[in-house]
Amino acid sequence: MLNRLQESDIKLLRVFYAVASCNGFTAAEPVLRMQRPNISAAIKKLEERLDLVLCHRGRGGFQMTKEGEVVFQETKRIFNAFDNFVFNLKSLHDDYSGHITLVLMAGLPLSMHLAVSKAVKSTMKKFDDIHVNIQTRLYNEVEHVALSGECHLVVSTYDMVKPESVTFHPVGIKTEGRLYCAPTHPLAKYRDTELPEGVKIGDYPAIGISGLSSANYIEDETRLSIQTFSDSFDAAMSAIMTGEYIGLLPDYIAKEQGAALGLVPIAQGSLFNFSHELFVMNGKNTRLNPVLRHCIKELSYFISESQK
Repeated sequence: MLNRLQESDIKLLRVFYAVASCNGFTAAEPVLRMQRPNISAAIKKLEERLDLVLCHRGRGGFQMTKEGEVVFQETKRIFNAFDNFVFNLKSLHDDYSGHITLVLMAGLPLSMHLAVSKAVKSTMKKFDDIHVNIQTRLYNEVEHVALSGECHLVVSTYDMVKPESVTFHPVGIKTEGRLYCAPTHPLAKYRDTELPEGVKIGDYPAIGISGLSSANYIEDETRLSIQTFSDSFDAAMSAIMTGEYIGLLPDYIAKEQGAALGLVPIAQGSLFNFSHELFVMNGKNTRLNPVLRHCIKELSYFISESQK
C-alpha cells in the first residue's frame, strides 16, 4: 500500500484523473497523448500501488468503483491546489500564465452561467496564456473550497456569518426567494390567498438546505417544520415536487425549472421571503494578482448586467 507519494505516482494519478474525467480510456487518449495499452498499464500500476481497484473496464464500458470515486475526488483536490500553487508562484515573477480555478455554487441560473462565460472569455483575451477551470460545489461547501486552496475564486450566495479568513466582493445583486409547494400539496389551494386562520405552516413537513442559516426558517413566531435536508436547491425542488414537503427556493429556480412543473408560491409568495446577496469570494491567503483582480471585476460587471 502507498505510504509516500513519489514523482512516478503523481504521473500515474494524472493518467487516472484524465481517464476518470473523460469517463473512459478511449476518450482520454487525445488528452493524455497516450495509446490505450499504455493508459491501461498505468492504471493497473496505480491500482497495485494503492492496493485498490479503481475502475472496471470491459463489455459494460468504463465504470469507477466506490474507491475510485474517492481517489478521483482527492486527486482533483490535489491537482487543483498544485495548479494554483504554480500559478501563484509564477505571478511572483510577474508571469501571469497557467491555470486558475473558478468555482460556482451549484444551481445558479443560466443567465449567471452565461455571464461567467463572458467574464472568463474577457480574462483569457486580456491575458494570453491563461486557462480557466470552471467547477461547481454545493452550497455548504463553498466556504471550505474558498479557504482550502483548491480554487482561486468562488461565485456564490452566502447567508452565514462571514469568516474573517474569506474576502467577500459584493456583485451588487441579490437572490430573492420564498416558500413553495407542489400543485398536489394541500397548501397549493392557497396560492392566491392568505392562509386562513387555523392553517399553520408549522404543521406541514418542510425540507431545508444544508448550510443555510436557520434564521431563514423562522418568520415572526412561525417556524418551518424541517424534517429532512437536501444539499442543493435543485435537489430540494425534486423533494418539494413529491407533494410531501414545502420548502424555500430561489425565484429563478421556480421560473426556469419549476414553471413547467407547476411549482406553487404559497399565499401569493408572501411567506418566508429571503434575499441572499451574491459574492465573488476568495480565501485571505489567495494572492490577488492582476489576472484575478481583472476576473473579479469582469464577473461583477457581467453578472450584474445579466440581471437587468
